[in-house]
Amino acid sequence: MSRVPVPCHIKGAVALQVGDVRTVQGRPGVLVIDVTFPTAGPFEEITFKNYYTAFLSIRVRQVGSPNQSSTKWITCLRDYCLMPNPHNEEGAQDYVSLYKHQMLCDMDKVLELRLILRQPSPLWLNFTLEELQFFQHGPQSSSSAFTKWLSHPAPYEQPALLLQQALPDPDKVSSEVQQMWMLTEMIRASRTTARIGRFDVDGCYDLNLLSYT
Repeated sequence: MSRVPVPCHIKGAVALQVGDVRTVQGRPGVLVIDVTFPTAGPFEEITFKNYYTAFLSIRVRQVGSPNQSSTKWITCLRDYCLMPNPHNEEGAQDYVSLYKHQMLCDMDKVLELRLILRQPSPLWLNFTLEELQFFQHGPQSSSSAFTKWLSHPAPYEQPALLLQQALPDPDKVSSEVQQMWMLTEMIRASRTTARIGRFDVDGCYDLNLLSYT
């Protein structure tokens, strides 16, 4: 299935003050980001890049039945951990994907979505979510099907694999070549021929026939 972006309007983050605003200790420890969808519908995936947010909760408002009000907010994700330790940078700038099966409620017919960001550590002055996107599954495209075919070819479409299986073991070939070379050297070393001057001596000739008269 292909991923289809869901049209939406993402509002600016609103800070909720933690502590006394009249003192230096007072700072925003909670941010709220509201997202509205022009058409109520389902989505399967939420992606974003974290920026020093430690915990994330998500609430949604859905289209209600004729006998039910649609103004009720439902929590579908509660205190999802984005940074294992808020005082360390692990996970502070990771790319994150959240899927439908991770939610605590049904994600169909969503009108509005509210992301609640928390960072309890005083070490980070700013935190938010970047590159926020929503996706739903669309029909499989021909290009994705072609990519899948390339990744999983049929057995008769795997020449490289068949060629690799047909080649001999390189270690076995190297060992046999070395044994042949050693045998050749042994044969060459065992060859000895007695020579006198430039002529070979053969015992079947009479030495008197070789002398001058």
